[in-house]
Amino acid sequence: MMNIRRAEARGYADHGWLKSFHSFSFADYFDPAWMGWGNLRVINEDRIAPGTGFGAHSHRDMEIISYVLQGNLAHKDSMGNVKGIPPGDVQRMSAGTGVRHSEFNHAPDQTTHFLQIWIEPNQRGIGPSYEQKSFPAEQKRGRLRLVASPDGADGSVTIHADAALYAGLLDGVETAELALAPGRKGYVHVVQGELDINGQRLKGGDAAVLADEPLIALAGGRQAEVLVFDLAA
Repeated sequence: MMNIRRAEARGYADHGWLKSFHSFSFADYFDPAWMGWGNLRVINEDRIAPGTGFGAHSHRDMEIISYVLQGNLAHKDSMGNVKGIPPGDVQRMSAGTGVRHSEFNHAPDQTTHFLQIWIEPNQRGIGPSYEQKSFPAEQKRGRLRLVASPDGADGSVTIHADAALYAGLLDGVETAELALAPGRKGYVHVVQGELDINGQRLKGGDAAVLADEPLIALAGGRQAEVLVFDLAA
C-alpha cells in the first residue's frame, strides 16, 4: 500500500517571522488522519525570516533532527552547545530527560529554510545529547546516503529510535532503491524538485507513505532532493 500526501494538503501556519508547513498534526493544526506515521511524529518545513527565531523552549523524550536547505540555523542549548547548522549538515538532538534550546536566523537578508523532524524514541528517560555531521552533496548524488540510524552506521548521526533516515539527490537517469523488511513502514518526503516513487510522480513538499511494500524505488528525478525513512510500525 502506498498513499500520497500532497504538499498543498499539509497544515500551514504564518506567524509573520515564521512560515511553517506541517506534514502531521502540530500546534494549532490538528488532523486525526495525520498524527504521524509509524514512529515518525513531525515533519515541519520552516522558513525563518532574517533576524528572528525561536526563543528558548523545552523538549523531552523526543529525537529531533534538523535538515537545513538554505541559510544557516543558529542553535544554542542548555547542554552548552552553540552551533551554526548550514545546508549539508544534519543535526540530532536527543531531548531525553529534558533540554532547552533556541534556534535563530541571524542573517540580515536571507531566510533560513529547514526541515524539523521528530521521531519517537525507543527508550525514555535517557540523558539529553547532541550530534552534528556534514554530508556533502557528492555523498548523496545518485544514491540514498544514510544520515541517521540507531547505531551510527556508515558515519550517520545516532538516534535513539528504531528508524533510519536516508538523503538523496537524483536527476535525469539516476535511480535509487531501498528495501523494506516485512512489518516496516516507509515514508518518502520530496524536499525539492520532482521524481517518481514506485511509479507515481511527486514534487517538492509531497510525501509517500508506505506499508506492506517490499521496496521503495526512486527514478525520473528532476533536480530532486529526497528524504527516505525506514520506520518501526
